Amino acid sequence: MNYLLPTVKADEIEDLQKQINELSHQRELSVTATKPLEGQFGALQRQLAQIQASLNALSSKIALKQKELDLREEKLVQLTATFNERVAEDYKNGYLYTSFSFLLGQAKLSDKLYRLKTVNENREIIKSISSEMLDLLNQKEKLEKDKAKLAVLQAEVDKNAQFLGGEIKKAKAYQADLTSKIVQLTAKQQQILSQRLASLNISRSAASIGACTDDRHIDPGFSPRLAFFTYGVPNRTGLNQYGADGRGKAGQNAEQILSAYYANFELKKDYNTGININVDGFGAFNIEDYVKRIYEMPSSFHPEALKAQAVAARSYALAYTNNGAGSICTTEQCQVFKSEPKGGAWEDAVNSTRGWVMVSGGNPVKAWYSSTHGGYILSSAEIGWSGTSWTKHGVDTISGSASGFDDLKAGAYDKDSPWFYCDWGSRAQYSKTAWLKPDEVADIVNTLLLVKADSSTTEHLYQVDKANPAGTDNWDESKVRQELKNKGINPYNSVSSISVSADFGSGVTTSVNISGDVGQTSFSGADFKNRFNLRAPANLQIVGPLFDVENK
Repeated sequence: MNYLLPTVKADEIEDLQKQINELSHQRELSVTATKPLEGQFGALQRQLAQIQASLNALSSKIALKQKELDLREEKLVQLTATFNERVAEDYKNGYLYTSFSFLLGQAKLSDKLYRLKTVNENREIIKSISSEMLDLLNQKEKLEKDKAKLAVLQAEVDKNAQFLGGEIKKAKAYQADLTSKIVQLTAKQQQILSQRLASLNISRSAASIGACTDDRHIDPGFSPRLAFFTYGVPNRTGLNQYGADGRGKAGQNAEQILSAYYANFELKKDYNTGININVDGFGAFNIEDYVKRIYEMPSSFHPEALKAQAVAARSYALAYTNNGAGSICTTEQCQVFKSEPKGGAWEDAVNSTRGWVMVSGGNPVKAWYSSTHGGYILSSAEIGWSGTSWTKHGVDTISGSASGFDDLKAGAYDKDSPWFYCDWGSRAQYSKTAWLKPDEVADIVNTLLLVKADSSTTEHLYQVDKANPAGTDNWDESKVRQELKNKGINPYNSVSSISVSADFGSGVTTSVNISGDVGQTSFSGADFKNRFNLRAPANLQIVGPLFDVENK
């Protein structure tokens, strides 16, 4: 989708940058203060686990002792049955009577013991058994006391863990709030980036041809070289068209595919099929006839993927037009519509899902979709749109997770998409690739260092092969290096290697790590991406939150 964006004044951006720097500082302070709490919380969790293990072991001992006690009592009762005629009268007031009667708590047994005659060997046997039973009772009493003490201790640990967990939660909520403010403040500043991104004409639809290429096997004529590859296209929310195809091939049906990409919806299979959709420039079409004219997914895709797409397109049109009250455009800004029905497998998918609509609160949901998510599903809020209940966050892989880039490439449902892993943009020279020379990457790194040292230099650091969008002069590589030297900072002349770190749960590159002729340094993934997109030559872009680097 392409949008025309208003221009931004330099002083507005500088003011925003100052506010952003302050918010970032406050967030860093909060994160620093939170880390010790997280360490304590982890230690308490480990301590609690150890206590629980000890408690479980003692509980097992208690159960074992109880079994032994029951067995010995049973044996003793059997033994006394043979003593009825042998125990002497003189024991009735003796030690055995009182202790044994106490242990067994059985009047009947006491009466028998009272009547038994004296038998020394029996006395010893009973005395031995009585001693063992007393020992077991003492041990049981001790274990019960230990268990009670451990329960008190565990409750105390739970209380401390809950308190620290609450403090961490509060701190992280504060950090998240600052982050959202930073994102909100940078919206204006990112308009230049949005304009450059729009210039790539990235297609939302799997049925269209985009500008993404894979240059890994193309020689630009120089070496060493570096290029930045993005996973998927920018708007990774709702249905992943190539992912739906992958899920269909894996045996999932249309309903399972829809549930994988949307949340909190009801699939109504009897929605009103008499609604007319007003199409800009073409007039009104019955909803079912309208969907037959949607050109958003190749007919070669799996039939279940086509059915899921038909439901998404139908739901989107109904939501977009408020059940036909409004009108809808015919481009990718809405949905690609053509006057002639697409026919074939697509029409079969539309017919087989006739009246199927995703609803939330009784209303159709605006079921966004795009060609390739790059292994992740993001909620509408995560990509900068308004938050919605029917969009979700998820890892779009066979296992539902990813441990690294290789795992993602092997397990993503949309891994076969030509847009899954791409370096976006190109130059007229260098075999029309996106490869960069080490000194060109060094220049991008130097602009990052300069902005970090002095944010007022930002408006001089756009790409040098185009006019400055802020209306001032662009500083070239040598000027940037000189400005760094003036501030006592050693600039990079060449970058030898770059690596990235990523959060594979959220699908975001978290840091970019640089090695070069003046040592090593690191930047956040977001900062590097933004600076790269503002400084890189031609139309080279990192287009999504998850990206990697190729070094050759």
